[in-house]
Amino acid sequence: MSAGEKVITNPVKANAGWKELPIGGIIPQGGTARGFFTGGWRSLTPVWDAEKCISCLQCWIFCPDMAIQVEGGKMVGIDLDYCKGCGICAAACPPRTAAIKMVNEGA
Repeated sequence: MSAGEKVITNPVKANAGWKELPIGGIIPQGGTARGFFTGGWRSLTPVWDAEKCISCLQCWIFCPDMAIQVEGGKMVGIDLDYCKGCGICAAACPPRTAAIKMVNEGA
């Protein structure tokens, strides 16, 4: 996140019960996705090997959570706060490179 970006707080308080959640389909304000750290759902974790990575950015293209971090046209890491562990990045990584491997979260 850049210094000029405004951080919008999550309108739903932590550990809210079902009666406290907004009615389904209603978006109370824009830009709230940054406040929902969904990485805690993960059972598999992507492990990135920077030495093997060729920065083809196939992982970035296919990641449904935008968890692949890129700077200057090169991959620099994976944001585990948002990664749900689906493994799409590892599947998209070229087999000759295999710079991303999925491992059990507890391992």
